[in-house]
Amino acid sequence: MFRYMLVASAFLACAYAAASYSQDAGAYITKSGADIRPDGHYDYAYETSNGIAAQESGLGGHQVNGGYSYYSPEGELVQIQYVADENGFQPQGALLPTPPPIPVAILKSLEYIRTHPQYVEQQYNQGPSQYRKVNNFRG
Repeated sequence: MFRYMLVASAFLACAYAAASYSQDAGAYITKSGADIRPDGHYDYAYETSNGIAAQESGLGGHQVNGGYSYYSPEGELVQIQYVADENGFQPQGALLPTPPPIPVAILKSLEYIRTHPQYVEQQYNQGPSQYRKVNNFRG
């Protein structure tokens, strides 16, 4: 009985190992390059055997332009381009989520508010011998 359990365990271990093998585990770098210049500018790029690629260039600490690509588990090519500067990280790509459109009713109400500014009445407090203006802060 023990012999059958041992053989069954070995068989299950081999089946699990074969099912969990990924082509990404054996990936290797096919292209690689980097250039760092004394003025702070740099460039780098690399590609791997499983379709992953990245490239970037910029001026250290100021602005960066780059992109990367890879294949999703479904086999679809994902490509992202980006800029990083004083406005932050700004990625662009076909597969990135986008916000839904603003409803027409909200757009109309925003236009109404823009064309009809609110009137704020001045408030006064009575002082010992005269009226004085009170600051009206809008928050």
